[in-house]
This record gives sequence, C-alpha cells and structure tokens, in this order.
Amino acid sequence: MSLLECCARCLVGAPFASLVATGLCFFGVALFCGCGHEALTGTEKLIETYFSKNYQDYEYLINVIHAFQYVIYGTASFFFLYGALLLAEGFYTTGAVRQIFGDYKTTICGKGLSATVTGGQKGRGSRGQHQAHSLERVCHCLGKWLGHPDKFVGITYALTVVWLLVFACSAVPVYIYFNTWTTCQSIATPSKTSASIGTLCADARMYGVLPWNAFPGKVCGSNLLSICKTAEFQMTFHLFIAAFVGAAATLVSLLTFMIAATYNFAVLKLMGRGTKF
Repeated sequence: MSLLECCARCLVGAPFASLVATGLCFFGVALFCGCGHEALTGTEKLIETYFSKNYQDYEYLINVIHAFQYVIYGTASFFFLYGALLLAEGFYTTGAVRQIFGDYKTTICGKGLSATVTGGQKGRGSRGQHQAHSLERVCHCLGKWLGHPDKFVGITYALTVVWLLVFACSAVPVYIYFNTWTTCQSIATPSKTSASIGTLCADARMYGVLPWNAFPGKVCGSNLLSICKTAEFQMTFHLFIAAFVGAAATLVSLLTFMIAATYNFAVLKLMGRGTKF
C-alpha cells in the first residue's frame, strides 16, 4: 500500500468532531489561562496604585490572586494532557464504531506506523525486538484504558459541570470592569446623567475586592475618569474579556467531546460490545 493510500484510509477513520474539539479546547484554555493570568496581574497593580495605600488592606487579595495564578498553571497542564487523551479516545472509539464487526483490530495503517517506529525489517535483532515488545506493552496498556468510553463520558460530564462554574466566575470580573467603564462614560458625558459627577464612583469594597475599612477603597469623579483612560485599565479590561471568551470556547469543546463520546459509547453498547472492546 502506498503512503497516499495509507493516509487516505487514516483520514477516513479520523474522528473529525474530536479533532475540532481538541483544537478548540487547546485554543480556549490557552486564551483563558494566558489572558487570565495577565489580567489578574493588571488588577493587582490597579488596586495597589489607585484604590488602597495600605498593604494590609489588599494583602489577602494578592494572596488570592497568586493562588489563582498557580491554579491557572495547573489547569493549562491538565487540559493539555486530558485533551490529548480525549483525542486518542476519539480515534480509538471511532475506529471501533466504523469497524463494528468483530473485535477491534490494528489497521494496515497502524501496522505501517508500528513498523516505521520500530524500524521495520531492521527490528529483527534483539534491540528491535525489545523496542517492538515495549511498544506493544504501551499500546496494550493504553488500549485497555481507552477501552472504557463510559468512564470518559462520566469524567468529561463532571469536568463540564465544573468548567461551567469556571465560565460563570470568569464573567464576574468582566461585569465589574464593565460597570466601571460605564461609570467613566457617564462622567465623560455629564449631559447624559442627572447625577453629580462627584457622586459617580467605582467602589472596590462593594464587590468584596477590598475590606470595608480599606481607605480610600473607591475612586470618584474626574479621578476615576483618568484611571479609565490609562493603558493598564484598558488592557486589563480587554484581557478579562478574552479570558471569558476562552472559557466559553473550552466549554463548547467539552460539550463536543461529551456528545461524541456518548454517541460512540451508545453505538458500541447497542451493538452488543458492552463498555469494553
């Protein structure tokens, strides 16, 4: 079989839904983690510079921000590994669904790939046999783990519920910054509001960002307008929006993974292959 024919057969069995979901997952997680990390750093600088002069007032906030940043590092690593594992599961279950008769067997493309990795005919020596045996053991262990699509459906479902909460929480800073930006717009165009400019404020204590005894804790009038015009505020606001979009993209990818895994599991179950193949 030529290389072109082999690639064509592999593409026929490719799980396109899982491929799209994997790309969307990596893009969303990268956007959420990267932009979220920098947005938290920008928020820390804004609080230190404009809303409180006493370190004790925002010490707890800084600790929380740093903790969230460490969580972001772990989230990025976890989703990279889990996304790759879900993609492998997509290939595995899709191949089983499309070859529903009999047990799951290695295709010609898989054999060609194994021969390439192990060195083909050159692998007949002791070193080549050892490499082939090691590769077989790895594939066997991976196949046994991937042979339970019901577990992937359950884990992905639980992860989707958790990420739904993350998606909701990522909307909170966008809401806070949007309210501040709206207040600045009212200050910039006083003709559109009946309130006095001096009474239009952004109070960080109201959102629980700072304790109520923090001083000054809020910024009003023209001082607030000058903050909204700074590059730090604009950049942090847009970074939080990008992080929110990344969280939404990740949520869509998890839903796609879950639908695809559920469909494959249902087909295998209905065709009498159970949860293990």
